[in-house]
Amino acid sequence: MKIYLRILAFAMLLLLLSTLQSCSEDVQRSMKAIPTAFGQLNEIVIVMDDELWESPVGDTIRYYYSSAYPLLPQPEPVFDLRHFTPLELKKDPLRKELRTYMLVGNLSDEDSPTAQMIRKDIGEEMSESARGDITKNNAAGRDKWAKGQLLLYQFAYSNQDLIKVLKENYPAIKKRVNKFDEKKLESYAYLNGVNNNLINEVKESIGISIRMPSDYFMAINDGEVIWMRKETDKTSSNIMLRKVKYEDQEQLSKENLIAMRDSLGKKYVSSTIEDTYMQVNDEDLPVIFNTTKVNGNYAVEGRGVWEIVNDFMGGSFISYLILNPNKGELLFVDGFLHAPGEDKRDFMEQLDYIIHTIKFQ
Repeated sequence: MKIYLRILAFAMLLLLLSTLQSCSEDVQRSMKAIPTAFGQLNEIVIVMDDELWESPVGDTIRYYYSSAYPLLPQPEPVFDLRHFTPLELKKDPLRKELRTYMLVGNLSDEDSPTAQMIRKDIGEEMSESARGDITKNNAAGRDKWAKGQLLLYQFAYSNQDLIKVLKENYPAIKKRVNKFDEKKLESYAYLNGVNNNLINEVKESIGISIRMPSDYFMAINDGEVIWMRKETDKTSSNIMLRKVKYEDQEQLSKENLIAMRDSLGKKYVSSTIEDTYMQVNDEDLPVIFNTTKVNGNYAVEGRGVWEIVNDFMGGSFISYLILNPNKGELLFVDGFLHAPGEDKRDFMEQLDYIIHTIKFQ
């Protein structure tokens, strides 16, 4: 009986091994734990053939997606790009576990590994519909190789059309990637939670709700200005708030926004050297001015660089004048950064994210 049971157990083991070996690659993959995607903020992995990457198609991608982030003392790209071919993805499994991918291909090239990958992912019906209609030239997917992935597909049937597709789709793609990055941006900004004492003090002082991270502290609250700061060994992040009465549309001008910022900079911000103060430097770089909305409220926005007069200090700023229609008031908000020797893009995005939590009570 013991010999019989051993033979039976051995036979069942052989059967199990045979079954596992006969499983398709897809079935075996489904039995594995699905990894969670990792990667940096504002990073896009470009998946395309080397020949296309080194052609005007690749130049177009670099021109738009590596353009300068507005507006920093030293140029930094809007997105950090990494390029892999499908073969390079296959060679290193970790390359398939990043967060954001953009697959770009010329579908007329039947021998192209990237075009084959795109066709397989989006299906033949969508692939063929793009042949006669250039507006049907993009698609999106999620979680192809790992949880928490965004995949963007851009394709056409000629390199010339592909370049046109990349140009026309850039604003929408940029917006979609920025939206996808919001959760990661929030986790960076609020790594250690929120500062409820600071939030309550701002609310009680000027009737404004703003979600302040735990590592900010109150530097000044004198009845005219609220100045909150975060200090580290490498960076100084700052947010200033001031309420003024709204009288006419001219207050919402570029000139008035700069004048308000300069007046606060002269009164409140200086270095350790005597007779120093902060002002907008619109000679080396222009101030970019736009109309926008902050939490649904009409606002104007200015981006530029600041400097300390009579000292060698400077950095980036983003300022808003936000209209509170219920009280006939304007809220001036300024976020500015001092981070010598550091990349500044992601820090400025964190400041802007915090500012966009503002709500009027």
